[in-house]
Amino acid sequence: MSEPLNPTPETPGPAAETPGPTPDADPGAMSDADAAERRAASFERQRRLRQEPRFPGGPAADPAGSHHERRIRSFQPRRSRVTTGQEDALQRLWPKWGLDIDGRSVLDLPTLFDGLPVVLEIGFGMGEATAQMAADDPGTGILAVDVHTPGQGNLLGLADRAGVSNVRVANGDAIILLREMLEPAALDGLRVYFPDPWPKKRHHKRRLIQPEFLDLVARRLKPGAVVHCATDWEPYAEQMLEVLTAHPLFENTQADGGYAPRPAFRPLTRFEGQGLDKGHVVHDVLFTRR
Repeated sequence: MSEPLNPTPETPGPAAETPGPTPDADPGAMSDADAAERRAASFERQRRLRQEPRFPGGPAADPAGSHHERRIRSFQPRRSRVTTGQEDALQRLWPKWGLDIDGRSVLDLPTLFDGLPVVLEIGFGMGEATAQMAADDPGTGILAVDVHTPGQGNLLGLADRAGVSNVRVANGDAIILLREMLEPAALDGLRVYFPDPWPKKRHHKRRLIQPEFLDLVARRLKPGAVVHCATDWEPYAEQMLEVLTAHPLFENTQADGGYAPRPAFRPLTRFEGQGLDKGHVVHDVLFTRR
């Protein structure tokens, strides 16, 4: 039987005693040194928790650690509940199909994908669309990146049940992957489907599709590679179209310079269907690397 995901420390029994305050002591008083010590201890506990792997041999809690500079992240790691099936997939399949983005080595994609052309997908959610695209196109490798542990386990399980072997699941920051772990012109495409729109104006700097991100992507894409983005957030769609149009190394696949129809290879996801039911309009943006 596996260990509980979030074990709680044992609490002292009835016989355990803690010293009480001295008669003249103020129970609410605490020296500055004591307060600082408690804050340091709390910080250390949180740091250890972030670095503690949830599944031995599975995805690391913080694969890049502290050996890369701090920056604004375009994602928020989530440590939500993992089902029994997802846990089983992580334990069985992570050593075979999973990798941590630690920024310490360059990936050999031809070896990793048995010579297949490779498309990078950033943010795959629960992995249903990714698994379907892999099954529909076994001649293309999909390097799928996310930080959501249940989604990682779900995608591994879906791929296993479908009998596909052209998916690899990467855990961590896609920026570190692109910058530190991929060769120039290593990728045949990039897919970013329904990224976090960061709707508040003060958070727009966290959006993934920015000029600096495209500079980095352009160095990792082969000429002719396709960048495919999709979103149901109208202002973000406008930003995607604007920054890709302005970049000198990308060209719109649409002659009119606008949005593209949803290509047949992108499945209609459950999330997208829910948005359409609410009246959301989904925009696809497809550009090629010059």
